[in-house]
Amino acid sequence: MGGISEGCLEEGEIDGHPCMRLFGDVCLENNGGFIQAALDLASHGNALDASSYQGLRLLVRGNEEQYSVHLRTLDNVRPWQSYRRHFIGCDDWKLISLPFESFEPHRLNNPLNTSCLLRIGLVAIGRSFRSDLAVAKISFYR
Repeated sequence: MGGISEGCLEEGEIDGHPCMRLFGDVCLENNGGFIQAALDLASHGNALDASSYQGLRLLVRGNEEQYSVHLRTLDNVRPWQSYRRHFIGCDDWKLISLPFESFEPHRLNNPLNTSCLLRIGLVAIGRSFRSDLAVAKISFYR
């Protein structure tokens, strides 16, 4: 995409929590501005129906920076479209709840349709900074 941000995703354990750690440098130069770790929620172009849930729960630890969760659905036809929710990665493990109703559409007009989720991304975006985010759990809640 032209940017020069650099990031890594590694598996590890922090304070007894098995986790994935996204770290690196977000750089705005050369039309850049993000690093991301993403998980496809369904295979072969199918969608996951999460309409019976209220939102997402994450067990995260960070470096006191703001991060984002980006959801993609069948409604997202362009790579830059998503539904976004920001959170702070605190310096100690914290369980955070992100209600689906709090996700904002980015570069599209459709409201979030949780019956057709395709992908979830954890993203360090929008400003130059050092990313260091560990995620031990991602789940849906009712």
